[in-house]
Amino acid sequence: MAKDGYSKVFLAKNADRISGIKKVLQYFELDTFRGKNVALKANFNSGDPFPASTHPETLKSLIDCLGKSGTGRITLIERSGMGNTRDVLEKLGIFKLSQEMGFEVVVLDEEERDSWVKIEKHGTHWLKGFYIPRIICDADMVVQTCCLKTHSFGGHFTLSLKNSVGLVAKKLPGSIYDYMAELHISPYQRSMIAEINNYYPVDLVLMDAMKIFVDGGPAKGTIAEPGLILASSDRVALDAVGVAILRYHGTTKAVSKGKIFELNQIHRAAELEVGISSPEEIELVPLDEESQELTPDLETILKN
Repeated sequence: MAKDGYSKVFLAKNADRISGIKKVLQYFELDTFRGKNVALKANFNSGDPFPASTHPETLKSLIDCLGKSGTGRITLIERSGMGNTRDVLEKLGIFKLSQEMGFEVVVLDEEERDSWVKIEKHGTHWLKGFYIPRIICDADMVVQTCCLKTHSFGGHFTLSLKNSVGLVAKKLPGSIYDYMAELHISPYQRSMIAEINNYYPVDLVLMDAMKIFVDGGPAKGTIAEPGLILASSDRVALDAVGVAILRYHGTTKAVSKGKIFELNQIHRAAELEVGISSPEEIELVPLDEESQELTPDLETILKN
């Protein structure tokens, strides 16, 4: 959160994805990443192309900017929810990209039991608690890049908060209990999504909203083209703005109903102090004339 009590969300509206990413990232102190080991979570839930999955140019540009800041080891960690993770990453060319750029890839489904950290049940809606990767707990810095889309299977929308589901173990090695089955049948699914985020920090989140799903999702849906790149260090603020963008373009009843900070994912995350607790604490920072023109509309949607 910013020192002045506001969480800043930077917006760039640009036909050029790479320029937009560079534009928003220049407002972050990337020199603080110098020499630090970075855990990176992208969105590779399925083998479907952007906006279902992180665009290869987005991942490449983000890693390039981090690398130029002098980071230590960068490790991409992923568990796909729709398909075999290794197959998904292979199909999308992520292993090839890792060889070209020198970052590591950890397929979470293949990790041993001692690679996971138990998060106990207390204070959450998870019946048995859950497990997150030790690598994200031990990392010096954590970076996330997410897409902007609706979600048909109970999440309602999948932005930075829901991107964290791909960190949770589906089944702990040697156990038959399916944590993802529990999540997807629970009436508290959206609160459970928010609760994951309470157990690991994020230093930077980059959201690629060049194209979005305004219905359907997470793998397929109706596409709108905001042409936006956004970034923040506050997952709640960023997701609230993401929902405002969905509403601006016309989206599902579930996403459109009520005040944004009353939506389960955002409400629970704010309650846990994952990020800010009200729209008044968001400072939208448009970085070009086009995003400046959009900002008043988003501010109005956020507050209504």
